[in-house]
Parts: sequence; structure tokens; C-alpha cells
Amino acid sequence: MVRVAKDGDGMSACFDCDALGDRQLVDSPTDLEPPQHPPPCKPRVSSPRPPTMYHLFKSIYLHATSKEEYSILLLGLDNAGKTTLLEQIKAAYTPTHPNLRTVPTVGQNVATVSLPPPNPPIYLKIWDVGGQHSLRGLWQSYYTSCHAIVFVIDSTDIGDADIAHLATDAGRNEEHGRLDECRLVLEDVLQNEDAVGVPVLVLANKQDREDCVEVVRIKEGLVRKVFEGEKGGNVRDSRVLPCSALTGTGVREAVEWLCSRVKWNKEARPPVMR
Repeated sequence: MVRVAKDGDGMSACFDCDALGDRQLVDSPTDLEPPQHPPPCKPRVSSPRPPTMYHLFKSIYLHATSKEEYSILLLGLDNAGKTTLLEQIKAAYTPTHPNLRTVPTVGQNVATVSLPPPNPPIYLKIWDVGGQHSLRGLWQSYYTSCHAIVFVIDSTDIGDADIAHLATDAGRNEEHGRLDECRLVLEDVLQNEDAVGVPVLVLANKQDREDCVEVVRIKEGLVRKVFEGEKGGNVRDSRVLPCSALTGTGVREAVEWLCSRVKWNKEARPPVMR
């Protein structure tokens, strides 16, 4: 460090301490150490922010208030009573819903019902798809997203409901009504790979009519032979129930069975949460 002498005339460099006299020694400003600057700041890496309490409570609320929604597919020949059945379900579980007169379905009808206690807190989204021959090709587009299939049979238009007679009495088709057509359509539904594992409920409709075939005969003569036949597809969860879509008899029993089976099968076909 350079030492300088300070007097009244200013500063002069001096390297001989004995020649300073009364002058004072001070450090030269030119020899001062440069000021130290802090190192540059490193860029901060933002870490994921934990969810706020708002989002946490919102998630809990949505989970607590959400309901499971299951899609139910109503199938069957035209004039089997599918649309009337849908209206009865809406009237049974939606008291403010008026009873409406129905017309043959062209395309589809859809309705969502919320089941009141003591039923499970779930929604049933019911699809009524037209049963005319020209519309049956649309059915397969619903299989992948449905949770259960309801196949409605007109129990007044299937003769004696015994498909074994179709092979022996081929010339008496008028006596059998639409039994053979019903069998072929039901087999086609069961054979579709997208419908494998889906619970199937067969409803013997129009049981309020005097000319109806009893549900026992429908079960033994038609349904069981179709399900257990070569074209019946894989073994599945199924049941046959009587009902009258016109009077509402058996409608609640059918809905209760559907609720129990779709919940039992929810791991294979998970519901939609809404």
C-alpha cells in the first residue's frame, strides 16, 4: 500500500517516513481495494405449488355430491312397448312428469331419472332405440357405452313362445306370430362382442292382456333356449320378468333389478360421475 503525506498544500507521495515531519500519513485512494459486489442471483426454480384449500374443499364437495350414472339400453321389436315402458319409468320416479301418449319411435328417445331413497343414489340414463328393421343397425353403436340391456318382448305376438315348434311347424308361421323374428334379433344382440358381460333383462310385456303368453312359458320356451344355445353368446347375468308397461305393473321391480346388477358389475363397466 502506498503511503502519502498530507499537509496544507495537498498530498505528496513519500516513501521515507523520517522526512514526513508534522505531516500525517494516510492511505492513498488509488490503492484502496475495489468494492465487493454480491454474486449474481441464481434464477429461482419454481416448485409445484400445493393445492389451495379452495381446490381441496372443492374436490371433496364434488366427490361427496356426485352421483353415479348408468346407461340402460331398451331394445326389442317394434310395437313391443319400449316407449311406453320408458314413460312409465319416468312417471314412477319423476312424480311431476305427466303421462304422455306415445308414438312409434323413429330414431331414439332418452331420459335420465334420479332414484329416490331407499334406492341407491344413482342416475339411470335410459335409451329407447327404435325397433323397426331399418333402425336395428343402430343398436350396436350403443353397446360399448351401455351398462345394461333391457330386451322387451310383446308377449301377445309370439305364439306359444316355444321356438322348438319353429323347426317342426315351419308352415304355421302365422300361429307363431313374430316368435322367429324375436329369436333372431335376441340372438344377434347376445352375439355382439361389445355386449359381452353386460347384464340382460328380458321383460315379457303386455302381461295385462288376456291373450298374453305366461312369463314361465316365455322363459322356458324362448329365452332359456336362446341363452343356452350355440348363438346365445357367453354366459351372462340375466333375468326374465313379467310387466305391463301400460299399467306400470312390474316396472319398479325391473328398475330395482337393473340397479343391483349395474352396481354389481361396476368394475367391468364403470359408471359416469355427474
